[in-house]
Amino acid sequence: MERLVLSHPQRLARVPAARCFARGAALCAAALVACSEPLLPGPARDDARLDGPLDGLAGPQLAAHAAGDAEFSRHFTPAEGLGPLFIATSCESCHVGDGKGHPLFDITRFGRPGAGGAFDPMRAFGGPQLQHRAILNYLAERTPGGATAVARFTAPAVTGLGLLEAVDDATLLALADPDDRDGDGVSGRVHLVDSTDAIAEFVDFEATLVDGPATRHVPVNGRYVGRFGKKARVVTLLQQTAFAYSEDMGLTTDHVPRDLVNRQVGNFAADAAPDPEVSSATVGNVVFYLRTLRPPPRRDATAPDVLAGARLFGEAGCGGCHLPTLRTGASELAALDRVEFHPFTDLLLHDMGPELDDGGYTEGDARPSEWRTAPLWGLGLAERAQGGGAFYLHDGRARTLRDAIRFHGGEGARSRAAFDRLAPDQQARLLAYLRSL
Repeated sequence: MERLVLSHPQRLARVPAARCFARGAALCAAALVACSEPLLPGPARDDARLDGPLDGLAGPQLAAHAAGDAEFSRHFTPAEGLGPLFIATSCESCHVGDGKGHPLFDITRFGRPGAGGAFDPMRAFGGPQLQHRAILNYLAERTPGGATAVARFTAPAVTGLGLLEAVDDATLLALADPDDRDGDGVSGRVHLVDSTDAIAEFVDFEATLVDGPATRHVPVNGRYVGRFGKKARVVTLLQQTAFAYSEDMGLTTDHVPRDLVNRQVGNFAADAAPDPEVSSATVGNVVFYLRTLRPPPRRDATAPDVLAGARLFGEAGCGGCHLPTLRTGASELAALDRVEFHPFTDLLLHDMGPELDDGGYTEGDARPSEWRTAPLWGLGLAERAQGGGAFYLHDGRARTLRDAIRFHGGEGARSRAAFDRLAPDQQARLLAYLRSL
């Protein structure tokens, strides 16, 4: 199935020529001779593609970016360590063209109420993430019967992540308004993540690259500012990458050295590949690739309807959570150093009301109805990465932007009501603005 996803036209431009030739040059040549029309479209316009490196990277940085790109595209086999439990065989299976994933590759997470009102991620039953695929002669997992809270997550786009990571902790802490002191109905808060041995290791590794006092990933009363993931539970891109190799593909690294196992098998038998199955150099290249992916390009930014929609976006209060502009702090990478960018997120948790409460599932100390503000940049390009039909919100439940807006309850209820009060032509302009991002 992953091979079918990779055949999407948007991805073809990124596949190295040698790989294309090795896999199918003879077939392509014969087909092109036989047909009066070319089989493959030309390259997408630059403003219609999500992938591509940040401007200003030096030669060795571009080489590292390209190496990470190749690893991001790599499909693993059981002989290379895939599994024994997994969800997908490559990073790009879930992030086609570096864009938002298709629900076909949604991940499932589960849990149940625990003692004292705490959430139990059911780790003894393989939780909180379900690995629904397995290598030959191994049992895949099934959602355990005791799980009363089950959520589906659609993979996010991965463009511009380095800019989001480079925002100083102090900036996010200053944006937080947990008590809604300004009375605008928006009370976002930073998700402070409990320290674990793994998180401390990731943070310590990142600290070796900092020249001077650290301004990111600094403990706040022993906890760290989360900024990635649907519930802002992930602190760094290194953490995100290492756990994606483990939880999504069943691959061991120096950071997460143990294979996933299914407790129903009754022992710790796993694949026969030597550990670590993915080297530290490979993990580092993928992290660098993610860190240096450019932000999504704007389109039609000066069109009259788009400019009118921008004004309506502000008047409806959408920017209270989808903050248009952020600025990075000091970075060892010049391309990320004190850069103004436009992600349309504040990276904070917001209570979105019962409309987006997935039956009690949560992570960390986020409430079930609290979600990190999803960046809106690249919104108009989502359909290209999702096979021609868009799937919005954390689980793809909304098929149109209108539907996505109408799922906004809680802190988003005022903006939803403001959108509903707009005349049809005004709504169309606001939606045109969103599609331009």
